[in-house]
Order: sequence, then structure tokens, then C-alpha cells
Amino acid sequence: MLRRTAFLTLLLGLPAIGTLCAQARVDKLEPPSWWMGSAWTPIRLLVHGSNLGQAQLIAQAPLSAANLKTSERGTYLFADLTIPPVAAPGKYRLHFTFAGGGSQDVDFEVLNAPDRSKQVQGFSPADFLYLIMPDRFANGDPSNDDPAVSKGLLDRANPRFYHGGDLRGVLDHATYLRNLGVTAVWLNPWYDNNNRLNEKERYGGKPMADYHGYGAVDYYGVEEHFGTLGLLKEMVGGLQAEGIKVIQDQVANHVGPYHPWTADPPTPTWLNGTPASHAANTWQTWTLIDPYGSRETRRATLEGWFIDILPDLNQNDPEARRYLIQNSLWWVGVTGLDGIRQDTMPYVPRDFWRDWTAALKKEFPRLKVVGEVFDGDPAFVSFYQGGRPAHDFVDTGVHSVFDFPLFFALRAAFARNGDLREVPKVLAHDFLYPNPGMLVTFAGLHDVERFMNEPGATPEGLKMAFTALFTLRGVPMVYYGDEIGMRGGNDPDNRRDFPGGWKEDPRNAFTEAGRTSEENGILHHLQSVGRLRRQFAALREGIMLNLQAGEKQWVYVRKGSRVTAIVAFNTANAPAEVEIDARSLEFMDGDTLTDRLSGATATVEQGRLRLQLPARRSSVWIE
Repeated sequence: MLRRTAFLTLLLGLPAIGTLCAQARVDKLEPPSWWMGSAWTPIRLLVHGSNLGQAQLIAQAPLSAANLKTSERGTYLFADLTIPPVAAPGKYRLHFTFAGGGSQDVDFEVLNAPDRSKQVQGFSPADFLYLIMPDRFANGDPSNDDPAVSKGLLDRANPRFYHGGDLRGVLDHATYLRNLGVTAVWLNPWYDNNNRLNEKERYGGKPMADYHGYGAVDYYGVEEHFGTLGLLKEMVGGLQAEGIKVIQDQVANHVGPYHPWTADPPTPTWLNGTPASHAANTWQTWTLIDPYGSRETRRATLEGWFIDILPDLNQNDPEARRYLIQNSLWWVGVTGLDGIRQDTMPYVPRDFWRDWTAALKKEFPRLKVVGEVFDGDPAFVSFYQGGRPAHDFVDTGVHSVFDFPLFFALRAAFARNGDLREVPKVLAHDFLYPNPGMLVTFAGLHDVERFMNEPGATPEGLKMAFTALFTLRGVPMVYYGDEIGMRGGNDPDNRRDFPGGWKEDPRNAFTEAGRTSEENGILHHLQSVGRLRRQFAALREGIMLNLQAGEKQWVYVRKGSRVTAIVAFNTANAPAEVEIDARSLEFMDGDTLTDRLSGATATVEQGRLRLQLPARRSSVWIE
């Protein structure tokens, strides 16, 4: 018996004190820790093991446990754990006794409260967000490239395998990020993913590794290819010390197909359906905003398995709902991160988002959340931003959503050289949003082909897109590699390795010398518009007025309390001149404005301002 106890201790990583019944054991405790002074109380423990039916739990004083409930198969036990104000930081024993005899002690750690003066700061239009796919950014620690627990998933020549990028690689390039102007990074999920090839993926029937992070098998684990929880906390703290906030990618809609819950859910209704019998996601998202919709018309969207593969979590199950909310809180409290990016928001009931954001705001008032609503219709996307109840009487409480409608318009206008008027037409729908100034704007991310892969895309077009991002309302975001115009088609080609992130790379695009002249031109332009946004509050929060909107020329003004900035675009292949009524903007004859991107000047004469616009260029005119 003692040998078995020692073996389980090594195998499961859990401290065992006393004896174990031959058929009963605890092998996982979620969450493994919590912090003092939390507004979220009691903690709802989820314990996994074998033969836990009728198990009892006594927590070491002053902690206490109550409200025990076990699953029908005896593989899960729920319990409320209370941490009183008198509890000091440290490890406390949770003593389990089993119906068939035997016992096991498991440690639960009480942590110091997060330092809210330096952590959990949220994000705002003053920030410059940067999206990083950890596996494809930089390899800072080669020792975790091919971990023993998940051997054989590394192959840089295969775009669907791990390539070796990790959390250390992100931290090692903090100086590059700071010099670029980045003030917040969003990292794709760092959850622990499957330890073998994913044979269930849809992409051409080819097996793949879950390098992307969206196939979670452990919501409390860090993917071993990326590092450890200790390294994650070091990365968060290190970036924050450099003035860079951290946004975690979370997934409350679904888990990976190999998650243990797929075969053995903690409650009968933890998942919507089973691997053998479940609804397939029909993508009919319009049914979710239909005021005449019924539960049946929405069922496949809300309960269907994403891409008919990823098990759908049932947020209407009280235990599942509490687990997901608590897990989000845990990651923030344990790491001190600043914001959350939430995946596939529409496929989750809106009242869950209401309860989820309420819990986050109560515990971390400055934390901000941005949700993914992948749709080009502003009416649909705005339905998920919080700030007011919709026709279903639900206010999601979500601070921000990604501005996909604007993304599609920017791509059409600046990558494919389409009608420039499509961009202000999208912005004309801003009245639909409770807070359009908090929308996250972007010209590329990991789920679409790269900007420079679009037919007809040019560096000049990408520069104009960056000018728009950093002079329009919203929170601008750039996808890693777009600052140097990386190419790449649809997934996974759009997730190529950043040149220089690996020691064996032939060049290092993290440095000026390692970039081509084209790449440096794009990067320098991004730095320039980023500096302008930081320098002039009008570009972040000023009133916007369209002055001219044509097929190839677009001019608008951002007016602040001290500065008026005129932003102009000319997507034509020939120079153009635009004339503006300067008096309506409170400029006087003789006032001279300078294009802060080219150095060109223009002077107000007889109340008119004539701007010379070079072909395929943008300009930002400020007095």
C-alpha cells in the first residue's frame, strides 16, 4: 500500500499523506490555488479521481469544505471551499476519506492577493495591441521544443506541427515590442493541449498538432511546449515591467476533442451532446439576433459542436457555468494579466457573458475583455458589446468586440484597391454600438490570410491601412509579422515563423539590418503612425467628421480640445488635390499644416486649404 501511495504521488504530482484505498484516489484538483481577500467565495472545487462516491472532505483549518456532490460514475467530486479572512498564505491540506476505506491528503495553496497597483490594468484606445502566436514568434527555450510527455509533435517543415516558439521567446523580445510601440500583447491560448497528433481535425484529413492552443485538454495547465506556470508569471511580470500589458486568449465555448470531459463529463449536462450524438454547428448566427427566433432555431448555433468536432460546453449547466467563470478569475488572479480575449462569443448564451463579466468586474474592476464576433454585419457584432440591454433584456457587459466589419472594409479598400467609400460606410453604423471607441480594430489576424497575400496588395496599401488603424476610433491591433509585410495564405500558411525567432534562421527580422528595405519601410511607417497616436490625443479620442468621401480619396478630421488633425487617403495611381473649407475647422488664413508622415506643408488661403495627395499614400496634417 505504501508503494502504491508513493507511485501515485510521483505519477500525479499530488502530495499523499496517509493511505489510499486500492480502488479510490484523487488525481486532480481544480483550482489548485486561490488568493486571499477574493470577492469570489466560496471556491467551487472540481476533484477528479476514481471511486469518489460518498467520499468525505475535511479542509485544514481555518479553511472549510461543504456542499459535496459526486458524479454518477464516482470520477468527479464537487465541493465548496471557504477561505476566511484570517487565513494566511501557504499550503493547506485537504483530507479525503473514501467509502471503501483509505484516505488521501492533497495540498491547496492560499496565495497573496494580486498587486492591483501594477497588474490587471485593462486596455483602452491609448494602447497598441499586438497579436502573438507563441509557437510561431520566437524560440527562447529549445529545451521545451520536444517534451518527453508529448514527443514527436515538433517539425518546423510541417505547418501543422509545433515549431518551437514559446513564452520565453516572447519575453526575450520585449525590447523589440517596446521599440515598435506595442503597449499590450494578446497571446493565443496557452492552455495545455493534446499530447499526441490530432487525428480529428478537418483540414484535408491531415493530422496536426494543436500548436495553435485551441484544443484544450486542461484548463488549468500551461502547454509544455510553451513553458510552465512559473515562466508564464515571469513573462507577464517582465512584460508589464516594460510597460506592456498582457491579454490572455480564453475559450469558454468548447474544448479540444481529446479533453477528458469528452468521454467522462463531470455532470450529465456538462456538454451539449456526446461524441456519438450532437448537433453540428450550422453557422446561422443571424438566428441569435432575430427577435422572432425560437430556441429551436438557435439550438444548432448555441449547442452545436464547433466545426462538428470541438465538444460544446453547456453554460446552462450550473456547475459548468461556475467552473468557467472561476477558471477565468483564476488565470487573472494567479498571473496578474491585464485583459482577456474571449473566443467565439456568439456560440454561448448571452446571459452567461452577463454573469461572467459581472464576476470579473467585481474581482478586477480595471480588467478589460474583448470578444470575438467573426461577422461583417455591424448589427450582429454590436449585439455582443456590453453597455446596454438588447431586445433580449441582456447586457453582456463585454467591454469590447473585434471590429470585423471594419476589417473587411479596410481589406477591400487598401489591399484590393476597391471603393474607398466602403470604409466610412461601415463607420456610419457606429450608432449601433454602445461604445464604438472601445472596438478593437485590425487589418489582419491569425484566422484570415495575410494582408500582403490579398490580390493586388502592396506595401503602400498596407501602410495606408496602418494609418487608418492609428487615426480612427477604437483600439488598434497588429498581427505579428504584419509590421514587416509577411505573406501567407489561409490557415496555416498565415502562421509562418517570424524570421529571426530561431537561432538557425538565415536572417533576423527583429533587427534593422536583418530586414529588407521594403520591410523596414512598412515597420517605420507603423512606428510613425503609432507615435502620432501617442502624441496627439485627438487621434485617440477626438471627435471625427468626414470632410470628403470618394471612390479613391477620403478625408476626415479628428478634433480634440487642443489639436485638430486632418487625415487624408489617396488610393488612386495618380496624385490628387483636395480642397477643404478651413474656416469650418476654425483655421485662420496663414495657418500652416504639416503632413507628419512626409513633411509636406499646406497653408490656409482665403479660408480654403488645398492638400496635395501623392498617389497611393496617406497623410496626417497637423498645425
